[in-house]
Amino acid sequence: MDTTDDTLHADVLVLGFGKGGKVVAATMGRLGKRVVLVEQSAHMYGGTCPNVGCVPTKALVHRSGKRRPEDPPQEWYERSVQETQAITKLFRGGNYEALDGMGTVTALTGHGRFRDPHTVVVDTGTGRVTVTGETILINTGSHPLIPGIPGLRESEYLVNSTELIESTVLPDRLAIIGGGYLGIEFAAIYRAFGSQVTLFEAAPELLGQEDDDIAAAAVKILTDDGIEIVAGAEVTEVRDGETGAQLTYEKGGVRHTVEADAVLAAVGRAPTTHDLGLEAAGVATTERGAVRVDEYLRTSRPHIYALGDVNGGPQFTYIYLDDSRIVLDQLTGEGTRSTTDRVAIPHTVFMTPPLATVGLTEKEARAAGHRVKVGSQAVADIVAMPRAYVVEETRGMMKFVMDADTDEILGAALLSVDAQELINTVALAMRHRLKAADLRDAVYTHPSSTEAFNDVITAIVRIDEAQTADV
Repeated sequence: MDTTDDTLHADVLVLGFGKGGKVVAATMGRLGKRVVLVEQSAHMYGGTCPNVGCVPTKALVHRSGKRRPEDPPQEWYERSVQETQAITKLFRGGNYEALDGMGTVTALTGHGRFRDPHTVVVDTGTGRVTVTGETILINTGSHPLIPGIPGLRESEYLVNSTELIESTVLPDRLAIIGGGYLGIEFAAIYRAFGSQVTLFEAAPELLGQEDDDIAAAAVKILTDDGIEIVAGAEVTEVRDGETGAQLTYEKGGVRHTVEADAVLAAVGRAPTTHDLGLEAAGVATTERGAVRVDEYLRTSRPHIYALGDVNGGPQFTYIYLDDSRIVLDQLTGEGTRSTTDRVAIPHTVFMTPPLATVGLTEKEARAAGHRVKVGSQAVADIVAMPRAYVVEETRGMMKFVMDADTDEILGAALLSVDAQELINTVALAMRHRLKAADLRDAVYTHPSSTEAFNDVITAIVRIDEAQTADV
């Protein structure tokens, strides 16, 4: 590495320690390139997922599910948070050492800001380091949005997802504003720990993007677990009191109030592009503040790339990993891989049991003009899935949407135990244009959740025009 006191030169300069950037940094470092990786927070080595996202939240899903009725909620929760933080600390240290321990990679902790298209000045808190880079990756992630509800931002009871999962105090009453993936997951986690949870969703229905039968099954599970869901509601004010926050909301023209010890804003995340000096670099942004990129993740400056949340794409860790593959193909490969290559990308809502989806819903498939057949069963009725009974989780349903003419899988929604794993098999089948019959007639281990496909795809409950092959 070329260094002179407070100056570094890098073949590849990475701003942000997220999944995509760290994979590129490690790969280029192994190839002998000089790499500088800048992360402004020592708490975020490795990015959002292992520190404040996927890993800790899913660890809390697991631990909340293990609590027995006789286990004191506060004690169980405090121990669960401490155990989870031990895991994230381990991962954080491992991520840092894996890169900084390489002779070709230098990790700097501090805030980086562009001086010009090839230069970033890093404020480390104790001084400044000027870094020049031939290739630069912007990988600064995103931050939680706070809706403009009067009194919310000023409330001492307002928390974001990071603050909530790092607090060892279990809120007796948790109000969640936003019924998306994050809101649903946190509602399920904290209800299982013992909190009274009220979930507010502005849309008329929760999970309105899903088919009605899937959404209804998921909502029933959440409400049966004791979560109060208030859909079609607008929170109009938050006012602090002596014992908590009072939320005022309107539903159906009627005003209501509810009190909470913690208020979680879960309305989404915005790309973190402020104070990066993008203007000095000549890097263009979108109206929503994301770094504007093409299908190869190149910004308006061809030597600068943007990976992960900051480019405004889907906010999933596995997408960021694919971002790294696209950039590496630009730097070391043929330069042909792009975001347009992504097909059948699955998603999971980590409620209990999880809801995993891929492809088109039934209503989307019909709207797109497909002649469809639908295979659907309640998990409790799937004869070929004894695992659900073995692990005592028989709630939910599985649904496949198939093209009635070609027998190709158009989409699937799996609300069941192990759904987060099962959906990857379905997505792989879709990417390789396998027939539904291929999944239906495959030989699976027993007892496993995958063998449910033997039954569900056979259980045709709706079919357009009655006649079709493979039924």
